[in-house]
Amino acid sequence: MKAGNMPMRADLARSIRLFRAFRTEQGDQQGYYTTLAADTAGLLRRYVDLRDRLVLDVGGGPGFFASEFRGHGARCVCVDVDAGELAGQGAPSGGVLGSALDLPLRDSSVDVCFSSNVLEHVPEPWRMASEMVRVTRPGGLVFLAYTNWLSPWGGHETSPWHYLGGHRAAQKYQEKYGKPPKNHFGRSLYPVSVAHGLRWARGDRRVELVDAFPRYLPWWYRPMLKVPIVREFATWNLVLVLRKRP
Repeated sequence: MKAGNMPMRADLARSIRLFRAFRTEQGDQQGYYTTLAADTAGLLRRYVDLRDRLVLDVGGGPGFFASEFRGHGARCVCVDVDAGELAGQGAPSGGVLGSALDLPLRDSSVDVCFSSNVLEHVPEPWRMASEMVRVTRPGGLVFLAYTNWLSPWGGHETSPWHYLGGHRAAQKYQEKYGKPPKNHFGRSLYPVSVAHGLRWARGDRRVELVDAFPRYLPWWYRPMLKVPIVREFATWNLVLVLRKRP
């Protein structure tokens, strides 16, 4: 694998910086997502030079990632099912309304297909992943990151109550905050696993699994992905990097 021209260090200091930013998400979404987008661009550039590449951001919402990628020379298009999200920062000039389960693009049309924390919000996650592969050109890259259900943040804002079950977690959230959670289990939040993601990535003959790693954790944490069951709780967020075969 050829490294990008600005390799990043996946060390403990980076992990601490990301976790600190994560804790501000509810009060300062712009600050959090700007930090995450910059970090993600550093990760992505380890595998591909973004200059002049056509990047599809699946579920890109208000466009924080797209704006960062454009800053590195990419041409970026966001696809989102929510028109309100697409009207946010950075997306109006490159936003397309559409479903991640049936991407409104032709086969082999983009150089890089990217998605961050969307897979757990669709009812057929591996259909979405397959669609990402379909629209990526041969030799192109798929970068897919998602929060696994059994991780400490698998229930998103209802964590850690999600360990009691998705519906019970929603009830506990309602009791504490006096309002329903943004993410509804079985409607907008679904249980995806590390094991299933790795199995899908290794089983799809259209792609080669280039890398798999815990998104927010240091490089020396990678061996945890080889430990069944434990990895589901300890990974937090999984990144799959795939190269489409010729």
